[in-house]
Amino acid sequence: QVQLVESGGGLVQAGGSLRLSCAASGRTFPDYAMGWFRQAPGKEREFVAAVSWSGGSTYYLDSVKGRFTISRNNAKNTVYLQMNSLKPEDTAVYYCAAASVFTTGQTMAARGPAAMDYWGKGTLVTVSS
Repeated sequence: QVQLVESGGGLVQAGGSLRLSCAASGRTFPDYAMGWFRQAPGKEREFVAAVSWSGGSTYYLDSVKGRFTISRNNAKNTVYLQMNSLKPEDTAVYYCAAASVFTTGQTMAARGPAAMDYWGKGTLVTVSS
């Protein structure tokens, strides 16, 4: 079991930046590939970004490539999502999730939430125009 707690959400103007953090506790953090997902009002939860257990491999939703960066610090049991050049369409609840170490970013993108084993409760990001 692993417990995940997100932080760093808030209200930001279009073009601004936010950094989300996800603190993990429980089982050994490097045992998991990590992902960020988001869910906008009235929409399904969608994949945003993934990082491998080592941090050496990342994968992104096309619409956030070049604007968002996922990273992790295994010594601190934390995964981050740096979000720059934010747009109103990025407004959503952002969730951190953990999956088997063998789960690739491509799998997370293709299978969506079904690829993941553990979830945080989410943090709200609101981007005003």
